[in-house]
Amino acid sequence: MEILVLNLGSSSIKFKLFDMQENKPLASGLAERIGEEIGQLKIQSHLHHNEQEFKEQLFIKDHASGLLMVRENLTKMGIVKDFDKIDAIGHRVVQGGDKFHAPVLVNELVMQEIERLSVLAPLHNPVNLAGIEFVQKAHPHIPQIAVFDTAFHASMPDFAYMYALPYELYEKYQIRRYGFHGTSHHYVAKEAAKYLHIPYEKFNAITLHLGNGASVAAIRDGKSVDTSMGLTPLEGLIMGTRCGDIDPTVVEYIAQCANKSLEEVMKILNYESGLKGICGDNDARNIEMRAKKGDKQAKLAFEMCAYRIKKHIGAYMVALGRVDAIIFTGGMGENYPALRESVCEGLENLGIALHKPTNDNPGNALVNLSQPNTKIQVLRIPTDEELEIALQTKEIIEKLR
Repeated sequence: MEILVLNLGSSSIKFKLFDMQENKPLASGLAERIGEEIGQLKIQSHLHHNEQEFKEQLFIKDHASGLLMVRENLTKMGIVKDFDKIDAIGHRVVQGGDKFHAPVLVNELVMQEIERLSVLAPLHNPVNLAGIEFVQKAHPHIPQIAVFDTAFHASMPDFAYMYALPYELYEKYQIRRYGFHGTSHHYVAKEAAKYLHIPYEKFNAITLHLGNGASVAAIRDGKSVDTSMGLTPLEGLIMGTRCGDIDPTVVEYIAQCANKSLEEVMKILNYESGLKGICGDNDARNIEMRAKKGDKQAKLAFEMCAYRIKKHIGAYMVALGRVDAIIFTGGMGENYPALRESVCEGLENLGIALHKPTNDNPGNALVNLSQPNTKIQVLRIPTDEELEIALQTKEIIEKLR
């Protein structure tokens, strides 16, 4: 079985083509800077007999044009002979709202609901839908599966997902906490349980997906019971350009003091805040180098970021009662030893202690970063959201056959 996974962002297309007999990628790639003057298309073949790379800078008008280029070059490179022979296409869809608690086979009603939910994810759902519509027109016979970022968190109890607002706002407008990065949290939790030889349905963990966007999830018995992001991905941790948790009154205060519209203030909170807002940079490597050289704002950004993560770990340890593992994943979580060290520092009395030599040089695979005989295992696990989407897509397709 061959499954193509599409992950469309606001100005990019990430994809992976999988052979599901071995759960191995046949090809992967990225079309980026879509709509800009100079975009880029990269495709890597992972076939043993046909390892090659395609890379070209070019104008990519829109997502449909980008998908056409991906299809054309996968064929030219000999990776795909006939697109209609692909068994299924799995799409990452960011916001599934209250409606979608699991992956679904795409039909007209599903597409309408994804469009309706665009108000909760205006940068993502419309382009996710554009990918689905492209495939529907170009290859109507290929089944498509929508896998939702929010679905893994659908198991949260109401006391965790509700806001303390008038209840009618939830009833009328579905204003509640949804959470995101669910596919990543789910994938690394399953990998951790397997590694630790704990049945997944009995596994408790705190998963830290730390990248330019970042979130924490509390997992009890293999299910999400709380997470740091809320109605949108703005809530929670300090991120690359997002502020995370703030007093809501700050929005009104900025508008008044700086004479800004609501739209302008929200742009500040989403794109000009977080690490970038504190020190002018959202690249963790640059921030670390600057902090080591004594840059006070870089040091402050690093300390604030680590402290916010540490607070969430403490809260979720209390919520879970028993924790088998703390899992670092995502670009920063996987590749930023100093952040992992700072987050875990001082938690020895809670059963969390890093083995510094391993943390400093963990390699590229799943690794246990803990000192021997510690109560809670600290793991670094590379995430693979595309593989998780492919696995969930395969499961739906097999049920349909």
